[in-house]
Amino acid sequence: MASSTGTNANLPSGIEICTTIPDILYLPELIFGGLVWILVAATLVVPANPQGWVMFVSIFCFIMTFIWMVVFACGAHNNRDSWAAADCLYHGIAAFFYLSASVSLAKVTLDLNDGTGSKSYKLDIAAVVFSYVATLLYFIHTILSAIRWKSS
Repeated sequence: MASSTGTNANLPSGIEICTTIPDILYLPELIFGGLVWILVAATLVVPANPQGWVMFVSIFCFIMTFIWMVVFACGAHNNRDSWAAADCLYHGIAAFFYLSASVSLAKVTLDLNDGTGSKSYKLDIAAVVFSYVATLLYFIHTILSAIRWKSS
C-alpha cells in the first residue's frame, strides 16, 4: 500500500544541490541575476518605472533564490512533495517576473539609443542580455522541477 506521508519527492540536500538537475541551476541563476542587478544599478535610471521593476525583480529573485538554495542545502524540505511543488511554483513565478522585466528593460533600452553607443547604453544592452539569460535559466528550472515533482 502506498504511503500517504508525501515524502517521496527525491529532493537533494547538502552538496547534492550542486550535482543534480535542476538544482545545479541555482548558481547560474544567482550569477546572472546578480549581474542584472549590478548593471541596472550602474546605469542612468530613466525612466524610473520600468527600471525600478527590473531592480525589484532582480533583487527579489536573487534573495529568494539564495534563501531557496540554503533551504535545499540544509535539507529543511524533509524530502516532501509539497516542497517539490513549491520549487516548481517559485521558479515559474520568477521566470514570469524576469520575462516581464526583460521585455520592459529591452523596450527602455531601445528607446534610449541615441546612436552614440554611450557607456550607459552598453550597460543597458548587457543587462538586457543577462536578464534574458536569467529568464531562460528560471524557465528551464521550472520545467525540470515540474518533471521532478510529477515523477515523484
